[in-house]
Amino acid sequence: MGFHVNNTVLNTIFETWQTEYNIYAPRKYPDGGRFSDTDCIRYGKIDTAEEIIFDKKSEYSFKEFLTPVSQTLFFFTEGETKEADIPQRKAIIFLRSCDLHALKRLDDMYLCNGPADYYYSRLRENIKIVLMGCEHSFENCFCVSMGTNRSSNYDMSIDRQADGTYLIDCKDADWEKQFAAAGCVQQEVSPSYVTENSITVTVPENLTAEAAGSKMWDDYDSRCINCGRCNFVCPTCTCFTMQDLFYSENGKAGERRRVWASCMVDGFTDVAGGGSCRQKNGQRMRFKVLHKVLDYKQRNGYHMCVGCGRCDDICPEYISFSNCVNRLQDAIMEVKQND
Repeated sequence: MGFHVNNTVLNTIFETWQTEYNIYAPRKYPDGGRFSDTDCIRYGKIDTAEEIIFDKKSEYSFKEFLTPVSQTLFFFTEGETKEADIPQRKAIIFLRSCDLHALKRLDDMYLCNGPADYYYSRLRENIKIVLMGCEHSFENCFCVSMGTNRSSNYDMSIDRQADGTYLIDCKDADWEKQFAAAGCVQQEVSPSYVTENSITVTVPENLTAEAAGSKMWDDYDSRCINCGRCNFVCPTCTCFTMQDLFYSENGKAGERRRVWASCMVDGFTDVAGGGSCRQKNGQRMRFKVLHKVLDYKQRNGYHMCVGCGRCDDICPEYISFSNCVNRLQDAIMEVKQND
């Protein structure tokens, strides 16, 4: 059911939600940007609708809630272990369409890729999704090319209007009753979505692993500085490493954490005996790109990349992931000519 809601009513509804949920949405962190005197837009807990940033893309994705940068799994002593406590409150997360599609990718990897990940699933089962409508494309977005510009799997959608009111499509029965009880005007509502990006990405239909043999990857040996920023802002990168933190010198008390890892940084492929694979940055770029638009699709039927463009936004060397994907057709032709 659709509603036309003013700011006062929405904040009252938020207060009701906050008795049971924490609300997370893109918000501004003043002076928290990468450069001096700049702000940062990233996900965080909000209390009012005014805190939600609708007109800018978040620099970091929502995954920081479901897969924390550093997550304690359990504590241990010499004779016993104790599982880390789960957050006691449920969560409501405001997502754009591309990120909602990214959530499906996370579910695939954590819940459907063999046994379900216990730590992810206990957070995942306690969230509700609010879809943020997109009236226009942001810089570097290519969601239309990836087919992630529209979503329907949400509990509620929200579009902010020019006059400061909101159009809401509510699918949750309890929330629907709350809006109706508040006297909100009912009307037909469909969340806005992007129909065209300034960037178009074409993944070759004939793409195979043979593209790994192209010399195009060598271009990134010198350009890429293997900082890993692209992985850390990506909503579908899920790699992590395990760390044991010891409280005592004898190592018999401490905690085990899983911490974000990156296929672009040094040490990711280190193995026992001192070996290490993919030491060149171009090789790492090849691995990342082909994972996003080839390997994952072969297994799941659709691409891992959702076209949010955050990797292009964050790269200090201005390396464009979308441009790299668009070079793959030439890479295929190059490999075939050299055969």
